[in-house]
Amino acid sequence: MRARDLIRQRIQRQVYATVHGAGLDHTRYDRPDGDPGLFGPDSVVWLVHGDMPGMFTGGVAALMLQSLHPLAMAGVDQHSRYREDPIDRLNRTAGFVTVTSYGSTAEAEAAIERVRRVHDRVRGVAPDDRPYDAADPELLRWVHVAETACFLAGYQRYARTPLTHVQQDRYFDEYALVAERLGATGVPRSLAEVRAYLRAVRPSLAASEAALAAVEFLLTPGALVQDRVRGIALRVLVAGGADLLPSWAAAELHLPRHGALRVSRDRAAVRTLAAALRYGCEPSVVITTARARALAPAADAPRTARPPRS
Repeated sequence: MRARDLIRQRIQRQVYATVHGAGLDHTRYDRPDGDPGLFGPDSVVWLVHGDMPGMFTGGVAALMLQSLHPLAMAGVDQHSRYREDPIDRLNRTAGFVTVTSYGSTAEAEAAIERVRRVHDRVRGVAPDDRPYDAADPELLRWVHVAETACFLAGYQRYARTPLTHVQQDRYFDEYALVAERLGATGVPRSLAEVRAYLRAVRPSLAASEAALAAVEFLLTPGALVQDRVRGIALRVLVAGGADLLPSWAAAELHLPRHGALRVSRDRAAVRTLAAALRYGCEPSVVITTARARALAPAADAPRTARPPRS
């Protein structure tokens, strides 16, 4: 085997171990024939969620931004084991986004139902004495908007070709389906609506002690993984994620303000890592498998009889 192939395999193995944990279940993506899933190959969701650098940096930014909602952060702090097993939480989050984006319709709906059952158990009282419920439609809306806004921000910065305004609107409109099936209401469906929502919700956001502790945890890659190479990669991605945050969110989380030279250096590091990730992981096994499933003739589709041989 050539050295290049060994390098590609090593990169893919490291990435898949971080994102998918013990292993990737191909049966969630390769059947049944003709099933496009919730979105299908022509969707903008497939495009955005298939860009690994954008999703990694956007995912980090989303975790930071979501922490600014005191009730959402209280639920994470009181019901999550992210400090003891941060990679497990990453596996579950990445797995949910992947299967709802590319999985078969049945697998995507099953994943949504599993999360709904988990949400039913996540209730409590925040440090400010307000009750919270993970199944609260407004809380689900916040988590969804913070996530999709950051995924899109990561894509726009690091993808080979940024989306047009029309495509950005389509992205929010398409993936709103998942938030609504989880129980969210009033989900913004365009870039303008997302921006308006973030302006409206901003006065209710604040960095609690739990939020500051969670962000500090994210900024310490050694707490996430022990492997030196993955630690360096995560340090680059965390810096890239923090850089995606709106300035008001970064200030609220006490993130340092960097000068233009440092920002330029951090973005260059993400782009260098992005090239390595694409080299090792493209074409995506998940997307290739899902595309073949979606484009295959359905098993019950009528077939045209072959003409008799002459």
